[in-house]
Amino acid sequence: MTPYPDLDAVLGHFVDALQSTLADRLVGAYLQGSFAVGDFDEHSDCDFIVVTRTELDDEDVTRLQRIHGEVFDLPAEWAKHLEGSYFPAETLRRVGTVGMPLWYLDHGSRSLARSNHCNTLLVRAVLREHGVRLAGPAPRELLAPVTADALRREIQQVMQSWGREILDDSEPYRNHFYQGYLVLNYARMLHDLHEGRPGSKRAGAEWAKAALAIEWRDLIDRAWSTRPNPAVSVRRPPHAADFERTLAFVQLCMREADKFQSR
Repeated sequence: MTPYPDLDAVLGHFVDALQSTLADRLVGAYLQGSFAVGDFDEHSDCDFIVVTRTELDDEDVTRLQRIHGEVFDLPAEWAKHLEGSYFPAETLRRVGTVGMPLWYLDHGSRSLARSNHCNTLLVRAVLREHGVRLAGPAPRELLAPVTADALRREIQQVMQSWGREILDDSEPYRNHFYQGYLVLNYARMLHDLHEGRPGSKRAGAEWAKAALAIEWRDLIDRAWSTRPNPAVSVRRPPHAADFERTLAFVQLCMREADKFQSR
């Protein structure tokens, strides 16, 4: 499933527990995110999608909460780096359900909560085109293609709305982890906007270094150093000058997204 035996063991335990608990109500389980687009390393989180035949009822959620607690306690560091959502099959098929809350496991959490974090066109596009099957049918059988225009509209909206949030109140992001996270994610989103399809952070960073002014190259290169040990780096202060440049980089990417929209 992955190049990491410890992670494969965690995923095997997780899928076995899903199959035992949900039985024929489990449609499939998949990896998306970095493990799907090929941008993973030992510092990545592991993004999953579970598809069920129907909405989860209270009893299902109680059992799944127990499963995620057990998985979190497995003697492997990867067990603490799963992140993903549960999609009812009909919700996944219908584009009109984008943004609806799903049962979601946050990175570093041991329990599910309601969130729309994964319910995006981007996740659907990655799942359909690149999803790694852990159980169930090929993901292409579960949802229609996401058009380039629809994906671009979503990316533009995210770049602008998230950017305004960051610039209006940067304090929650003023740490070593987010300094790099913002740079790499905005480079990736701007690249995806130009390509009209989902790509990786690595591809986005290399594209941005070539497409944008040379003055940003060192900031993009240093962003990779913020990725190891996010639980530690999120508590470290950023390099002051780099963080101010990061905010300027977000503004630059927002302006570039506006230019693309006006074409």
